[in-house]
Amino acid sequence: MFSDFIPLYIQMLIALGLSMTLLKAAELIGPRRLNRVKRTPYESGMDPIGSARERYSVKFYLVAMIFIVFDVEVVFMYPWAVSFHDFIDAGAAVGVMTVVILFTVILAIGLLYDIKKGGLEFE
Repeated sequence: MFSDFIPLYIQMLIALGLSMTLLKAAELIGPRRLNRVKRTPYESGMDPIGSARERYSVKFYLVAMIFIVFDVEVVFMYPWAVSFHDFIDAGAAVGVMTVVILFTVILAIGLLYDIKKGGLEFE
């Protein structure tokens, strides 16, 4: 079984070796002309103003977390919806439907709690 993957491993080693060799060659051979303009951070063509260590509002992170939670919900719901026909044939449709409804209700309660606490309101 291991012998079936030997060509793949050889190709991966060649690709890794070639990429590391080319990166090291570019570092050694490439020009080094550093100046003040090259050392400044690039921010969409704008001159940087202020410190790069600016603080973001916690609400930004909360909205990002809410997005991730509901994105994960879609990831779980799609395979269930695709395979629901198989559950009907197996006679387990009621149990599976109950679990999915419970899952959705728990997420809806979390969303309502977040709305009540003002997590989606920005000033």
